[in-house]
Amino acid sequence: MSTPSRSVVRVRYAETDQMGITYHASYFVWFEVARVDYIRERGISYRDLEKKEGLHLPVIDAQARFLKPAFYDDVLEIRTRMVDLSGARISFEYEVHREGTDGPIATGRTGHAAVDGQGRPRRFPPELRERLES
Repeated sequence: MSTPSRSVVRVRYAETDQMGITYHASYFVWFEVARVDYIRERGISYRDLEKKEGLHLPVIDAQARFLKPAFYDDVLEIRTRMVDLSGARISFEYEVHREGTDGPIATGRTGHAAVDGQGRPRRFPPELRERLES
């Protein structure tokens, strides 16, 4: 497993339901924000992955557990770590934390296939693997 990355988001009003609780799909958007930050912290941008490497990482599996609610204007920290990198697949785990709350308020995991521009599986280049595992 890799060293976790930390991203911060603030719950926007549009991300809540009529009860003022964060809508469940918002967590998957935050997972994406955190995943992009994780990759960027390792000196790689999603844009470069696509343009320079010809590599895309579509989500092939996603799950979340909601342990406690998040509310409008809460500041949340998403801790992200890569948990698997093999062949043409990569997986990340996420923990969503709210200041003043013990433990995570949500957890999640996403799995991604590494594919080329035509959607065919593609192995991660060795240099890219090294950076992602750092």
